[in-house]
This record gives sequence, structure tokens and C-alpha cells, in this order.
Amino acid sequence: MSKGNTAQRIIADHWIEPHPYGIYVKPADAWIDPMRAVDTALVTHGHADHARGGHKRVFATPETLAIMNLRYATGDEGHGVPYGESFDLNGVKVSYHSAGHVLGSAQIRLEYGGETVVVTGDYKRRPDPTCAPFEVVPCDVFITEATFALPVFRHPPTQEELGKVLALLEAQPERSVLIGAYALGKAQRVIAELRALGYNKPIYLHGALEKMCNLYNSLGVDLGEIYAVADAEKADMAGHVVLAPPSALNDRWSRRLPDPITAMASGWMRIRQRARQRSVELPIILSDHADWDELTSTIREVNPREVWVTHGREDALVHWCSLHQIKARALALVGRDEADDG
Repeated sequence: MSKGNTAQRIIADHWIEPHPYGIYVKPADAWIDPMRAVDTALVTHGHADHARGGHKRVFATPETLAIMNLRYATGDEGHGVPYGESFDLNGVKVSYHSAGHVLGSAQIRLEYGGETVVVTGDYKRRPDPTCAPFEVVPCDVFITEATFALPVFRHPPTQEELGKVLALLEAQPERSVLIGAYALGKAQRVIAELRALGYNKPIYLHGALEKMCNLYNSLGVDLGEIYAVADAEKADMAGHVVLAPPSALNDRWSRRLPDPITAMASGWMRIRQRARQRSVELPIILSDHADWDELTSTIREVNPREVWVTHGREDALVHWCSLHQIKARALALVGRDEADDG
């Protein structure tokens, strides 16, 4: 029997039921982050391993609904849920609370039969100028991600990592720095963090990043001067930062840049082999997920009776919980890959 089937059997008598393609809230007849089209979906955030089109009814934060409409053409049928507001779904009290992952990302708090469950989706604890900070929500059952749930993953200070970019530009002003960054969340955070460090020059974008950056601007996240690479002359981009999706770092498109230094912003850059595989000259360890210490400290702060773990290094976090006398189990949902949104 697979690990996922074991988890389903163990929790079969609970009102929250894990399935390979999502988490089912039985009394509400609703699914959290389902990977298949359903009648009622409660969505934590807009990344493709949590959100999709085709649902009949969607509950999410207004920002997530806007992101879903841009990415998946979901239309206006969604129900916007601001942070902290609650609503009733067939006797289940539901509220959304900031996850600090990307703009509009939320933890979903569910209360039923005297028990409280919090589904985190993805989250981080570091400050991020592009989204609201993580909110600690006490609960009985805490369903946490585990993307970087190994002790080797301890993210360095953000300012130090992006300071390397500014130092390179100062030392080699005739070149550009091309940073690979995931289109939703990471690209906008890199821009905003550079602005916070005093980088006020124009930043140039691959065409695949333009619409999401423009949406962030329209939702109140000021990214400063951003321009399309397609509209710029090669010489104009010398001494500047250029952002592109990771898939574009080493393709022909990059030839239009002035002698680019190839960089990538991801928590996975902690692993040197990953940087070498992508021919990355400047690994930037910058993650939109909690690291090992932040995952374990969050569990301590939330102080749940039980922890359910999904999306990543499940076994290591379950083992840590057992060492600290916290009941825990792995859910092993499908579709939760180690994507470039690390």
C-alpha cells in the first residue's frame, strides 16, 4: 500500500480527508487546492501546483482570484475572502490568514465540531515587501508544507544574497546580471528587495514576466521602473538587472543582453549541483518557503495537537515531530513537485 493510501485510511474517520489530488473537507463538501476540477474549491494561492481553472465555485483572497484569472482565465465567478474575515460553508467556519508566500497567499482556517484545522498551503517567515507577513494561527491540527524540511536548508539573509548582485554590477558595469526567477512571486520579490537595497535603476524583463509584474503594480505593489527587454537596446541594459524565467537563462533569447552574468534566485541554489546543472554563475539563495528552522519554530508557535505534513521532505519533518512528542503523519499528496518557485 502506498504512503498516500495509508494516510487516507488512518484519517478516514476525520472530517478532513486527504486524497492524492487534494484535501477534502467532508461536511463542507469542498476541496482545498484540488488538482482536478471540483464543484467547490478553497484555494490557498495562485501557483500551478495549488490553483487551476475549471472549478464551479472558488473561494480565495481577492489577490489570488486576480492572479488565477490572469494565469488560468478563470473569470469573475470566484468569491473573494479578505484576510481575517470568516464565512460559513455547510456548518464549517472558514477564514483566510496570510501565509507570507506570495501576494494573496493564505492559510485556510477551518472550524467544525469543536476542532480547528489550519491548512497552510505554502508559506515563509522572512519579511517580503510584496506580500503580507505570515500570521501564526493556533489550531488543533496543523497541515504544513515541507519543501525545505531538511537541516541543510537554512536560508541566508536576503540582503546578503542580493547584495552580491549590486556588487557585481558595480565591479563590472559593462555587463548585465540576468536573474532567473519564477514568474509569480519570486520575480516581483527580487525587484522589490533590490529597491529596498537602494537599486533605483530600471530593471528589464523577459516577456513572460511582464503581465504578472504589471498585475502586482495594479494591486498596489510598486516595483519602480520596469521595462521589456524587447523594447530596449542592448547597450541600454549594460550595468542593469534583467529578469527572466529560469527556462530562458541559457537559451538564444539571452544573446540580446550585454555579456550577461547568469544568476538564479531560489532556495534550491543551496545545492551546488543544481546551480551547476543550470550553468548558473551566481547562485542567489532566496526562497519563498520556510527553511528548516522556520518550519520547526512555526510548529512550536502554533502548538497544535497534531501535525500533518505534505509537499516536500515529509519524512524528515514527521521524524522531528516524533522526537519532540508531537503526533505527526505524512499525507503524500500528488502534484507537489520541487518546482522553481523554491
